[in-house]
Amino acid sequence: MVLLSSSKAKSSVSAWERHMPIARWAGSVRVLSLLLLTSLSAYAQQKGDSAGLVEIGAGRKMFLECRGSGSPTVILESGYRNDAEIWSTPLEPGKSTVFPQVAKFTRVCAYDRPGTVRDANHLSRSTQVPMPRTARDVVSDLHALLQKAHVPGPYVLAAHSLGGIFARLYASTYPNEVVGMVLVDATSEKLRSGLTPEQWKLYVDIGITKPPPEFEKYKDIETIDVNASFDQIEKAVTAQPLRPIPLFVLTGGQPFDPSSLQPFPADFPAALTRAQHTGQDALATLAPNAKHTIATKSGHYIQVQEPQLVIDAIKQVVEAVRNRSARTPAP
Repeated sequence: MVLLSSSKAKSSVSAWERHMPIARWAGSVRVLSLLLLTSLSAYAQQKGDSAGLVEIGAGRKMFLECRGSGSPTVILESGYRNDAEIWSTPLEPGKSTVFPQVAKFTRVCAYDRPGTVRDANHLSRSTQVPMPRTARDVVSDLHALLQKAHVPGPYVLAAHSLGGIFARLYASTYPNEVVGMVLVDATSEKLRSGLTPEQWKLYVDIGITKPPPEFEKYKDIETIDVNASFDQIEKAVTAQPLRPIPLFVLTGGQPFDPSSLQPFPADFPAALTRAQHTGQDALATLAPNAKHTIATKSGHYIQVQEPQLVIDAIKQVVEAVRNRSARTPAP
């Protein structure tokens, strides 16, 4: 994993990150001091800005930040190994970011999964857990967090990269809680079937399992058993497909450039690009009337490079949910 400078992010955000859902974004200093990480009251979670640790049981605490007011509540699900601040760290000073802008029109929350990072100096604020984990573990944690913190539903899930698998599994597990979804260059389980076994193994070994050099000593870094997680989502969506909710799919439009990485088989970049496109197209068929937009100036991190596209997509989904509610007669 390569944590990028603003100048590199401005141009391409790296060769590998277009397809690899791993944390690479280093931003400015955190707004919150760890000294402020105290447990949140139910009142604070439902009204007003709040940030801190929430007890979820079994001696564990998870970091959660919420701002704004209104319904539905938007839950931001970060990509692989990214903490909550990927949604609020600007690419350059003065540039808009997703979290505070969404807070202007509805309630929005972001959280740290165990083992996630912003950079080598800023590690997850949530209690660490044994690794590897699966998407089902992530879903269980998020549900416990939202319940314990009394975060009011219903929810619109906005998910980046591998977070898309987590969000969709949450929607299949708790279908009555999720009323809308935004997928930001999200990973699809179709990626696995779109590659040969050898290509898939290469993808998993380098992009998922192996920690980047700067985090080799961080033994608790998030590690997801992606094969087990893909099996889980495939089984779940068969049993409980995504309901016909407002869905917006954003796809990074910048091409994959492997030149700065180790040598790959000659056919690997093209195969990965094809599998990625197939997966993105499949995501756009998950709900009727889903919108699908290509972020032509972005690679994998659309929320960093073109945050306004993500903000607008979330707003459209929130407004669609509100319009549906307004048309639904009271019982």
